[in-house]
Amino acid sequence: MSDHQDTEKTDLDRRTILKTAGAAVVAGWSGLALPSAVAQEKTPINAARNRGPLGARLQGVQHFGLTVQNMDRAFAFYTDVLGGTEIMRDGDFHGERIHNTLLTDQDIEARARRVNPRTIGVPDLKDGAQRLDVRFVQFDNVVIELLQYRDAEQPAGTGASFAEPLHHMSPAFPRMMHICFHVRDDVDFNTFIADLEAESAKRGMTQVRANRIVTVKTEQERQKAPIEANSNGITEGKSNGWRLIYCKGPEGEQLEFVQALGPVKRVFDTALEARRKAAGR
Repeated sequence: MSDHQDTEKTDLDRRTILKTAGAAVVAGWSGLALPSAVAQEKTPINAARNRGPLGARLQGVQHFGLTVQNMDRAFAFYTDVLGGTEIMRDGDFHGERIHNTLLTDQDIEARARRVNPRTIGVPDLKDGAQRLDVRFVQFDNVVIELLQYRDAEQPAGTGASFAEPLHHMSPAFPRMMHICFHVRDDVDFNTFIADLEAESAKRGMTQVRANRIVTVKTEQERQKAPIEANSNGITEGKSNGWRLIYCKGPEGEQLEFVQALGPVKRVFDTALEARRKAAGR
Protein backbone atom coordinates (compact mmCIF):
# COMPACT_ATOMS: atom_id res chain seq x y z
CA MET A 1 0.00 0.00 0.00
CA SER A 2 1.39 3.43 -0.92
CA ASP A 3 2.08 6.22 1.59
CA HIS A 4 -0.78 8.18 0.04
CA GLN A 5 -3.13 5.26 0.51
CA ASP A 6 -1.93 4.84 4.10
CA THR A 7 -2.66 8.50 4.77
CA GLU A 8 -6.10 8.26 3.21
CA LYS A 9 -6.90 5.14 5.27
CA THR A 10 -5.68 6.84 8.48
CA ASP A 11 -7.77 9.93 7.78
CA LEU A 12 -10.79 7.75 7.03
CA ASP A 13 -10.25 5.79 10.26
CA ARG A 14 -10.06 9.03 12.24
CA ARG A 15 -13.27 10.34 10.76
CA THR A 16 -15.02 7.00 11.31
CA ILE A 17 -13.92 6.86 14.94
CA LEU A 18 -15.07 10.40 15.73
CA LYS A 19 -18.32 10.21 13.81
CA THR A 20 -19.37 6.88 15.33
CA ALA A 21 -17.91 6.43 18.79
CA GLY A 22 -17.09 10.10 19.29
CA ALA A 23 -20.62 11.20 20.14
CA ALA A 24 -20.88 8.72 22.98
CA VAL A 25 -17.28 8.21 24.09
CA VAL A 26 -14.71 10.73 22.89
CA ALA A 27 -16.28 14.14 22.58
CA GLY A 28 -19.82 13.66 23.73
CA TRP A 29 -21.20 16.38 21.48
CA SER A 30 -21.24 15.49 17.80
CA GLY A 31 -24.95 14.70 17.77
CA LEU A 32 -24.49 12.19 14.95
CA ALA A 33 -26.58 9.02 14.91
CA LEU A 34 -24.57 5.88 15.68
CA PRO A 35 -24.64 3.16 13.01
CA SER A 36 -26.59 0.09 14.06
CA ALA A 37 -23.44 -2.08 14.16
CA VAL A 38 -21.88 0.23 16.72
CA ALA A 39 -25.11 0.57 18.68
CA GLN A 40 -25.38 -3.23 18.97
CA GLU A 41 -21.91 -3.40 20.55
CA LYS A 42 -22.78 -0.87 23.26
CA THR A 43 -21.97 -1.98 26.81
CA PRO A 44 -25.12 -3.21 28.59
CA ILE A 45 -26.59 -0.81 31.15
CA ASN A 46 -25.69 -1.58 34.76
CA ALA A 47 -29.09 -1.17 36.42
CA ALA A 48 -27.71 -0.78 39.95
CA ARG A 49 -25.14 1.81 38.88
CA ASN A 50 -27.78 3.61 36.84
CA ARG A 51 -29.79 4.15 40.05
CA GLY A 52 -26.78 5.26 42.09
CA PRO A 53 -25.34 8.72 42.79
CA LEU A 54 -24.29 10.74 39.76
CA GLY A 55 -20.67 10.74 40.89
CA ALA A 56 -20.58 6.94 40.86
CA ARG A 57 -21.63 7.00 37.20
CA LEU A 58 -18.54 8.94 36.15
CA GLN A 59 -15.04 7.69 35.43
CA GLY A 60 -13.13 10.93 35.75
CA VAL A 61 -12.40 13.83 33.41
CA GLN A 62 -12.05 12.81 29.75
CA HIS A 63 -10.80 16.07 28.28
CA PHE A 64 -10.54 19.83 28.58
CA GLY A 65 -11.66 21.86 25.58
CA LEU A 66 -9.99 25.05 24.36
CA THR A 67 -11.39 27.20 21.55
CA VAL A 68 -8.49 28.73 19.64
CA GLN A 69 -7.94 31.47 17.11
CA ASN A 70 -5.14 29.71 15.21
CA MET A 71 -5.45 25.92 15.18
CA ASP A 72 -2.03 25.14 13.73
CA ARG A 73 -0.27 27.43 16.21
CA ALA A 74 -2.10 26.01 19.21
CA PHE A 75 -1.55 22.45 18.03
CA ALA A 76 2.19 23.07 17.63
CA PHE A 77 2.39 24.41 21.19
CA TYR A 78 0.61 21.48 22.82
CA THR A 79 2.48 18.87 20.77
CA ASP A 80 5.90 20.24 19.74
CA VAL A 81 6.52 22.37 22.84
CA LEU A 82 4.67 20.52 25.61
CA GLY A 83 5.03 17.05 24.15
CA GLY A 84 1.41 15.95 23.77
CA THR A 85 0.52 13.28 21.22
CA GLU A 86 -2.14 13.72 18.57
CA ILE A 87 -5.00 11.25 18.97
CA MET A 88 -7.06 12.33 15.99
CA ARG A 89 -8.49 15.30 14.20
CA ASP A 90 -11.72 15.90 12.35
CA GLY A 91 -13.61 18.88 11.08
CA ASP A 92 -15.95 20.73 8.81
CA PHE A 93 -18.72 19.96 11.30
CA HIS A 94 -21.98 21.72 10.51
CA GLY A 95 -25.69 21.04 10.38
CA GLU A 96 -28.72 21.28 12.63
CA ARG A 97 -27.82 18.48 15.07
CA ILE A 98 -24.33 19.71 15.90
CA HIS A 99 -25.50 23.33 16.02
CA ASN A 100 -28.24 22.52 18.50
CA THR A 101 -25.96 20.25 20.54
CA LEU A 102 -23.43 23.02 21.09
CA LEU A 103 -25.33 26.28 20.80
CA THR A 104 -28.96 25.97 21.88
CA ASP A 105 -28.44 28.05 25.02
CA GLN A 106 -26.75 30.81 23.03
CA ASP A 107 -29.58 30.91 20.48
CA ILE A 108 -32.11 31.21 23.32
CA GLU A 109 -30.05 34.02 24.87
CA ALA A 110 -29.97 35.89 21.55
CA ARG A 111 -33.75 35.61 21.17
CA ALA A 112 -34.24 36.82 24.74
CA ARG A 113 -32.04 39.85 23.98
CA ARG A 114 -33.79 40.32 20.61
CA VAL A 115 -30.51 40.45 18.71
CA ASN A 116 -28.98 38.62 15.78
CA PRO A 117 -27.01 35.67 17.25
CA ARG A 118 -24.03 36.54 15.07
CA THR A 119 -23.67 39.90 16.86
CA ILE A 120 -22.95 38.13 20.15
CA GLY A 121 -20.49 35.65 18.66
CA VAL A 122 -22.78 32.72 17.91
CA PRO A 123 -21.69 30.91 14.72
CA ASP A 124 -24.20 29.54 12.22
CA LEU A 125 -23.32 25.86 12.08
CA LYS A 126 -26.94 25.02 11.29
CA ASP A 127 -26.91 26.43 7.77
CA GLY A 128 -23.17 25.88 7.30
CA ALA A 129 -22.01 29.50 7.15
CA GLN A 130 -19.47 28.52 9.80
CA ARG A 131 -17.71 25.20 10.41
CA LEU A 132 -16.07 23.56 13.42
CA ASP A 133 -12.73 21.74 13.39
CA VAL A 134 -11.30 19.73 16.29
CA ARG A 135 -8.02 18.08 17.25
CA PHE A 136 -7.44 15.88 20.30
CA VAL A 137 -4.06 15.84 22.06
CA GLN A 138 -3.19 13.15 24.62
CA PHE A 139 -1.13 13.78 27.74
CA ASP A 140 -0.37 11.16 30.37
CA ASN A 141 -3.60 11.53 32.32
CA VAL A 142 -5.94 13.77 30.33
CA VAL A 143 -6.86 14.82 26.80
CA ILE A 144 -6.97 18.40 25.54
CA GLU A 145 -9.39 19.15 22.72
CA LEU A 146 -8.58 22.12 20.50
CA LEU A 147 -11.56 23.64 18.67
CA GLN A 148 -11.68 26.27 15.97
CA TYR A 149 -14.82 27.88 14.58
CA ARG A 150 -14.25 29.38 11.13
CA ASP A 151 -16.21 30.73 8.19
CA ALA A 152 -16.95 28.01 5.64
CA GLU A 153 -14.65 29.54 3.02
CA GLN A 154 -11.68 29.69 5.41
CA PRO A 155 -9.15 26.84 5.19
CA ALA A 156 -8.93 24.42 8.09
CA GLY A 157 -5.95 24.89 10.40
CA THR A 158 -4.57 28.13 9.03
CA GLY A 159 -7.77 30.06 8.39
CA ALA A 160 -9.04 33.02 10.39
CA SER A 161 -11.34 32.23 13.30
CA PHE A 162 -15.01 33.18 13.25
CA ALA A 163 -14.83 35.47 16.30
CA GLU A 164 -12.28 37.66 17.98
CA PRO A 165 -10.55 36.22 21.05
CA LEU A 166 -11.43 37.65 24.44
CA HIS A 167 -8.86 40.16 25.60
CA HIS A 168 -9.69 40.30 29.30
CA MET A 169 -8.35 36.96 30.46
CA SER A 170 -7.68 37.67 34.14
CA PRO A 171 -8.08 34.52 36.27
CA ALA A 172 -10.13 36.66 38.68
CA PHE A 173 -13.09 36.78 36.27
CA PRO A 174 -15.90 34.38 37.21
CA ARG A 175 -16.24 31.53 34.65
CA MET A 176 -12.55 31.75 33.79
CA MET A 177 -10.85 28.36 33.65
CA HIS A 178 -7.27 27.28 33.31
CA ILE A 179 -5.36 24.17 32.28
CA CYS A 180 -2.83 22.96 34.83
CA PHE A 181 0.19 20.85 33.87
CA HIS A 182 1.96 18.67 36.45
CA VAL A 183 5.73 19.05 36.33
CA ARG A 184 7.66 15.88 37.25
CA ASP A 185 9.12 15.70 40.75
CA ASP A 186 12.76 15.48 39.59
CA VAL A 187 12.60 18.50 37.24
CA ASP A 188 14.01 21.92 38.15
CA PHE A 189 10.87 24.03 37.94
CA ASN A 190 12.56 27.38 37.32
CA THR A 191 14.65 26.00 34.47
CA PHE A 192 11.55 24.37 32.99
CA ILE A 193 9.78 27.73 32.80
CA ALA A 194 12.79 29.42 31.22
CA ASP A 195 13.05 26.65 28.62
CA LEU A 196 9.29 26.78 27.97
CA GLU A 197 9.48 30.47 27.09
CA ALA A 198 12.60 29.95 24.97
CA GLU A 199 11.14 27.00 23.03
CA SER A 200 7.93 28.93 22.39
CA ALA A 201 9.79 32.06 21.28
CA LYS A 202 11.79 30.02 18.74
CA ARG A 203 8.46 29.16 17.11
CA GLY A 204 7.29 32.77 17.12
CA MET A 205 4.94 32.19 20.08
CA THR A 206 5.95 35.30 21.98
CA GLN A 207 2.56 35.29 23.72
CA VAL A 208 3.79 32.43 25.92
CA ARG A 209 4.80 34.37 29.02
CA ALA A 210 5.02 33.14 32.60
CA ASN A 211 4.52 35.36 35.61
CA ARG A 212 7.31 36.13 38.08
CA ILE A 213 7.14 36.11 41.87
CA VAL A 214 8.85 39.52 42.06
CA THR A 215 7.14 42.76 41.11
CA VAL A 216 7.83 43.83 37.52
CA LYS A 217 6.21 46.74 35.73
CA THR A 218 7.20 46.14 32.11
CA GLU A 219 7.81 43.20 29.80
CA GLN A 220 11.50 44.09 29.80
CA GLU A 221 11.62 43.85 33.58
CA ARG A 222 9.79 40.53 33.47
CA GLN A 223 12.37 39.12 31.06
CA LYS A 224 15.27 40.36 33.19
CA ALA A 225 13.96 38.90 36.44
CA PRO A 226 16.28 36.26 37.96
CA ILE A 227 15.51 32.64 37.14
CA GLU A 228 14.67 32.01 40.81
CA ALA A 229 11.60 34.23 40.29
CA ASN A 230 10.05 31.73 37.86
CA SER A 231 8.06 29.81 40.48
CA ASN A 232 6.43 30.20 43.85
CA GLY A 233 7.46 27.49 46.29
CA ILE A 234 5.18 27.21 49.33
CA THR A 235 6.87 25.94 52.51
CA GLU A 236 4.20 26.24 55.20
CA GLY A 237 0.57 25.52 55.94
CA LYS A 238 -1.57 22.95 54.17
CA SER A 239 0.05 23.73 50.81
CA ASN A 240 3.59 22.99 52.05
CA GLY A 241 5.46 21.45 49.10
CA TRP A 242 3.32 23.07 46.41
CA ARG A 243 5.21 24.96 43.69
CA LEU A 244 3.40 26.89 40.98
CA ILE A 245 3.34 29.68 38.44
CA TYR A 246 0.68 31.03 36.09
CA CYS A 247 1.48 31.41 32.40
CA LYS A 248 -0.29 32.56 29.25
CA GLY A 249 -0.39 30.17 26.31
CA PRO A 250 -0.06 31.01 22.60
CA GLU A 251 -3.79 31.74 22.28
CA GLY A 252 -3.84 33.92 25.39
CA GLU A 253 -5.29 31.01 27.38
CA GLN A 254 -4.56 30.77 31.10
CA LEU A 255 -2.17 27.96 31.99
CA GLU A 256 -0.73 26.82 35.30
CA PHE A 257 2.31 24.67 35.98
CA VAL A 258 2.70 22.92 39.34
CA GLN A 259 4.74 20.48 41.35
CA ALA A 260 3.31 18.75 44.41
CA LEU A 261 6.09 17.54 46.72
CA GLY A 262 6.49 16.65 50.39
CA PRO A 263 3.45 17.07 52.67
CA VAL A 264 1.04 18.32 49.98
CA LYS A 265 1.95 15.38 47.72
CA ARG A 266 0.99 13.00 50.50
CA VAL A 267 -2.32 14.83 50.94
CA PHE A 268 -3.23 14.37 47.26
CA ASP A 269 -1.99 10.76 47.12
CA THR A 270 -3.95 9.84 50.25
CA ALA A 271 -7.12 11.46 48.92
CA LEU A 272 -6.83 9.60 45.60
CA GLU A 273 -6.25 6.27 47.32
CA ALA A 274 -9.24 6.83 49.60
CA ARG A 275 -11.46 7.65 46.62
CA ARG A 276 -10.35 4.53 44.78
CA LYS A 277 -11.04 2.35 47.80
CA ALA A 278 -14.47 3.90 48.31
CA ALA A 279 -15.29 3.20 44.66
CA GLY A 280 -14.02 -0.38 44.90
CA ARG A 281 -11.19 0.18 42.45
